[in-house]
Amino acid sequence: MSIYKNTQPTVSIYNSECYNPQLLHDIKSVLIIGSGGLSIGQAGEFDYSGSQAIKAIKDSNSNINIILINPNIATNQTSHSLADRVYYLPVTPEYITYIIEKERPDSILLTFGGQTGLNCGISLKENGILDKYNVKVLGTPIKTLVTSEDRDLFAKALNEINIPIAESIACDNIDDVIASANKIGYPVIIRSAYALGGLGSGFANNDTELKNLASQSLALAPQVLVEKSMKGWKEIEYEVVRDHVGNCITVCNMENFDPLGVHTGDSIVFAPSQTLSDEEFHMLRTAAIKIINHLGVIGECNVQYALQPDGLEYKVIEVNARLSRSSALASKATGYPLAYTAAKIALGYTLPELPNPITTTTVANFEPALDYIVAKIPKWDLSKFQYVNRDIGSAMKSVGEVMAIGRCYEEAFQKAIRQVDPSLLGFQGSDEFEDLDEALKTPTDRRLLAIGQALIVENYTVERVHELTKIDKWFLHKCSNIVDIYKYLAQVKDITQLSYKLLLKAKKLGFSDKQIAKSINIEEQLIDELQIRELRKSKGIIPFVKRIDTLAAEFPADTNYLYITYNATKSDIEFNDNGVLVLGSGVYRIGSSVEFDWCAVNAAKSLREQGKKTVMINYNPETVSTDFDEVDRLYFEELSLERVMDIYDLEHSEGCIISVGGQLPQNIALKLFENGYKTLGTSPVDIDNAENRHKFSSILDSIQVGQPEWSENSTLESAEEFCNKVGYPVLIRPSYVLSGAAMSVVNSEEELDKKLTLASDISPDHPVVISKFIEGAQEIDVDAVAHNGSVLVHAISEHIENAGVHSGDASLVLPPQQISSAIKTELLSIAKKVAKAWNITGPFNMQIINDGIGPLKVIECNIRASRSFPFVSKVLGVNFIDIAVKAFLSKHVPEPVDLMSKEYNYVATKVPQFSFTRLAGADPFLGVEMASTGEVASFGANLIESYWTAIQSTSNFKVPLPPSGILVGGDLTKNYIKNVVKTIDTLGFKIYVPNQSTYDYLTSEKEIQSEIIIAEIPADKSKLRKYFQQLDIQTVFNLASKKAEDTLDENYIMRRSAIDFAIPLFNEHETSLLFAKCLQKKVDEKIKILNSNDVVIPPEVHSWDEVLGFKA
Repeated sequence: MSIYKNTQPTVSIYNSECYNPQLLHDIKSVLIIGSGGLSIGQAGEFDYSGSQAIKAIKDSNSNINIILINPNIATNQTSHSLADRVYYLPVTPEYITYIIEKERPDSILLTFGGQTGLNCGISLKENGILDKYNVKVLGTPIKTLVTSEDRDLFAKALNEINIPIAESIACDNIDDVIASANKIGYPVIIRSAYALGGLGSGFANNDTELKNLASQSLALAPQVLVEKSMKGWKEIEYEVVRDHVGNCITVCNMENFDPLGVHTGDSIVFAPSQTLSDEEFHMLRTAAIKIINHLGVIGECNVQYALQPDGLEYKVIEVNARLSRSSALASKATGYPLAYTAAKIALGYTLPELPNPITTTTVANFEPALDYIVAKIPKWDLSKFQYVNRDIGSAMKSVGEVMAIGRCYEEAFQKAIRQVDPSLLGFQGSDEFEDLDEALKTPTDRRLLAIGQALIVENYTVERVHELTKIDKWFLHKCSNIVDIYKYLAQVKDITQLSYKLLLKAKKLGFSDKQIAKSINIEEQLIDELQIRELRKSKGIIPFVKRIDTLAAEFPADTNYLYITYNATKSDIEFNDNGVLVLGSGVYRIGSSVEFDWCAVNAAKSLREQGKKTVMINYNPETVSTDFDEVDRLYFEELSLERVMDIYDLEHSEGCIISVGGQLPQNIALKLFENGYKTLGTSPVDIDNAENRHKFSSILDSIQVGQPEWSENSTLESAEEFCNKVGYPVLIRPSYVLSGAAMSVVNSEEELDKKLTLASDISPDHPVVISKFIEGAQEIDVDAVAHNGSVLVHAISEHIENAGVHSGDASLVLPPQQISSAIKTELLSIAKKVAKAWNITGPFNMQIINDGIGPLKVIECNIRASRSFPFVSKVLGVNFIDIAVKAFLSKHVPEPVDLMSKEYNYVATKVPQFSFTRLAGADPFLGVEMASTGEVASFGANLIESYWTAIQSTSNFKVPLPPSGILVGGDLTKNYIKNVVKTIDTLGFKIYVPNQSTYDYLTSEKEIQSEIIIAEIPADKSKLRKYFQQLDIQTVFNLASKKAEDTLDENYIMRRSAIDFAIPLFNEHETSLLFAKCLQKKVDEKIKILNSNDVVIPPEVHSWDEVLGFKA
């Protein structure tokens, strides 16, 4: 029975006499389920949608108490400025039950936490918790969620209304999967139920391929659907909103550049659709509304179609009855706040009762009409992973995405290409492909460059590229327009020959100044982008600012949501704010994610509190910073030197903040400064002194601060000489990188020669920095804020892992538990010396190692906010970014305070979130190259309690319970494995080892009481699943000392199998030992709680404000 009583259509919000929304009147508190750590397939878009939901509820009724569970401490939604209560706990049915028992909420929102939230909601309903505590599900009912997720029920529901879907059969075992595929006929696609981002899905052409794929899929999900493949068809999406009385609209339709076969999260997407006829558009729109009404969705929904490229046949691929990645993109593409509206609808509002935020004079019950085009391109980071399969298919692999807005396809497309990789000029080729036809035929993360190479360099026709890629010719013809401009520019022999007409045409088609400079053919004369800029401005070619207008100018738009274009004759706004520019972090990628969005949003908030107008520049649709109610003006634009200067000039800005958006804004800081643009905070000249290794090192020497020995080498001989002098291992950082090589640890001269001859080009033009790598040392992070060279606040976080694991992949503990008062004093002294030497105003971060022998050594210093700023701010209850903004403005600057000298009765641990499950074949070995896609954190009374809770907060983590099996292996020359096994020895686990030598190693001293069982890992991959299932292996400890030489390596197979079969993996000795200690202390308590008939709340279940003792 529906919780919504009124079923009658309602009147408009602007019909004020009769306006009387029938809201759910008995809602006093709402529990919102967050999505947890950022991972491939479930990223920052849920921070945006969750934040919007909280705002919507508070706007409706500020008395409603909002409780949020989300361990992702880097997010904006986990702030007290939004939620009333925040729990940094695992998003699992178990922990949600504890919160329901403790808080007694009367309602719950499940559709704003991605697949995680939705799966938890279904589980809570099935196990009777929601009914037991009388918790109402707001918005789309559970029955609808189950129908949309269970592939069999979904197929039946759509058949009831004669909506075509792909021929498919639901299966829950491998034998049925094989039989179904042979019945349907190859090729087939497998889809997992209850999974996100195509996890566990893939294509198979025969029984062997299918068996391997199905083994992994069924390890990740209880049910799979075997479907006939429709590779090569068009893929179209509709975002639909429906209220509880049946008002239903399609907000946005989108078309994939790539044909079906590439997951929509990994596809280039355009909105609105570009190649559909009016008949096709309305056919799919009508079907979407019919589906949503039949399923009974209340809120927001996404429908994906496969459409025949040369006919009117279509099939529904799937329906997501929740906010999704596409919802965030559609919201930002149209300016229609889908998540905000969905939350309002969940409270009982109908669409006519809500205002349209773009016009503020019409209602939300409208379908946007766009007078611009939006391009989305995914961001992959596959080059960071050893043995990863770079093909792109039905399972998502991208870590982020960009969105660009233009008045024509070419303008939006070229902007988006530069946004996703600032080293690219725009649409361009690459000579990296040995077999170009194969590179065009097989979708990979590099295929767009192959298309550029074919059209621009190799003179392929549109027809030939279409034949190979199956990409619609319309898109390829548009790409050819860009190729034509390249050809015209190549004929320019002198900059004075660059005509007004050609320059304007190039700018209208999205060419950047740098792209034009590189494209003109001038012998022995280097032209840079600033010369093109000067020429362009002298000819009166300047960009215009347009508002996002979702009614195509039929009604006046009233929004601060802006973009830049050359396809206009005037700007839509006046420039009299003189606002401060805040440069955002751009696309989410490994190393720069939601933590920098938190920094940017908080910088803007603090500026507004100080009475400053704010201008945000960012182009990431997944972020809160690109939410137009966060700032006075939002430019959805590139973070390039050219674009930032354009906006600064247009806005007559009073300054620019370049230190809260990660590395991207820092890369243009010095050029901005040299061209007369004011940056707030530390001078870009001083920042450059920290980025340049030579300058950095000599300044550290001059202030008597230690550092590892290092050398910059331009020949192989000098590199060998330095390494022999300091001794191996060493850390090398090539300046010029080939084939994805980056920082790496080298243990011998042979390895050094291999790295420097194969992986990089060592020469005077491309020197390689080599430093002594100190093994077994403790690594410490220091985050701080200074004003005019004096430290105002600082935080000391200790790494659980020793130096050698990238700080972004390390587990951080705050307040530190193993650092003496003397070391803390020395760390503060170093921070003060560094702040003074670089005259820092604003945020900075240092990584320091303590080898326990000599003085502390600084290994890195970034004069900007770091990824740990949200963590330290929330754990200590002091907003470091707010203090940094006051330092920038020299206004209300607080007195210095030593937060590390205070006593704290709690510990917080931040642990990395990895996405190896998504990256087929990738070796989950940790080293100096960052691999994690996100982070989670939890509080506890001590280190054991906080780490125990935090590790359970990582995605799909299942605590091993005795008498299950634990598989151990790795380096037998050290005591690491032995120490782990000794710690869990008496807990009742079965201990398995892969070979006789590991058995001998563990049994030699007869210290271990548990039976050690040899269980050799099968060489046949298809038998691996059975191996792990039969032995009931629930955790793998693999403590190898180095990366695998090849994929037949036993340690690699152990690690990779743990990932493929969703088994917790520990592959670093300090965290392995800590988790073993957690099991020793906590597993009995866990079993007792799980076996209790009553709900027993474990000691770690405390809200953030309860832990701190106040609301930060």
